[in-house]
Amino acid sequence: MMIDPLSVFLLLISASTPILFAALGELVAERAGVLNLGVEGMMITGALAGFAAAYATGNPFLGFLVAALAGAVISMLFAGLTQLFLANQVASGLALTLFGLGLAAMFGKPFEGVKAPPMPTGPLRINWIVWLGLIMVPLIWAFLNRSRAGLILRGVGENHEAAHALGYNVRLTRTAAIAFGGAMAGVGGAYISIATVLQWTEGMTAGAGWIALAIVVFSKWTAPGVLAGAWLFGGVTVLQLRLQAAGVAVPVQLLSMAPYLATILVLVIISARQKYSRRAGGGSPGSLGTNFHALR
Repeated sequence: MMIDPLSVFLLLISASTPILFAALGELVAERAGVLNLGVEGMMITGALAGFAAAYATGNPFLGFLVAALAGAVISMLFAGLTQLFLANQVASGLALTLFGLGLAAMFGKPFEGVKAPPMPTGPLRINWIVWLGLIMVPLIWAFLNRSRAGLILRGVGENHEAAHALGYNVRLTRTAAIAFGGAMAGVGGAYISIATVLQWTEGMTAGAGWIALAIVVFSKWTAPGVLAGAWLFGGVTVLQLRLQAAGVAVPVQLLSMAPYLATILVLVIISARQKYSRRAGGGSPGSLGTNFHALR
């Protein structure tokens, strides 16, 4: 059987789109010095909110807009805990994930068993959200590396004390980065419910948020690296589906584990590389995961 490389590539970039959106949002947050482990919770919230809006209005694009808003709104819980009350970022992120999963499970019951409205296709017969994700990569790269606001955000992430001394509002900058990360995660979650599964199912993000977190590390905190990482995991997903469709005698459970095994492998490789090689520009932001105390 002949394999069309273009079809496989288009399937790959479509499969990687949810993770790409979530990872790009987390990239911006981590560049600002914020480690938000609540990506999974924001994604599942966006998946439900986006699906509900798309189903109610018949407009999938409005669904994505609502998903972005929902992701940004729920991310403000994390922002409040970490930027106002100076709570531990790791614990707050984990709490956000659990809260989002529970909230979606509770409010998602009425939407089980209904179908999402069809997504209109764009160039090469893939939908416009896929193209938007690809466009976001150079836009975020340019923002972080070529704009004044992006350089300020990076400065806050590298050394929030120095940024504060120069007169920049560290908490406002980080709150804005958290909101952007939440919006991107919400869109990524909505892509799963509106454009992939086409219905609402409890727990449908299935660990995509954790994979997005791993990709940010894999990328060395760069937008092109995030794209490469998302395509890598998208390729694993496509391979999983191809093997299942071909009837390969491999347990379904083992194939379903493939993305998570790849995540663990990537993290092990990254950890080993950071241990034995400290190349310039390869490390994490200097203030990542550290709360800012204005009076200190």
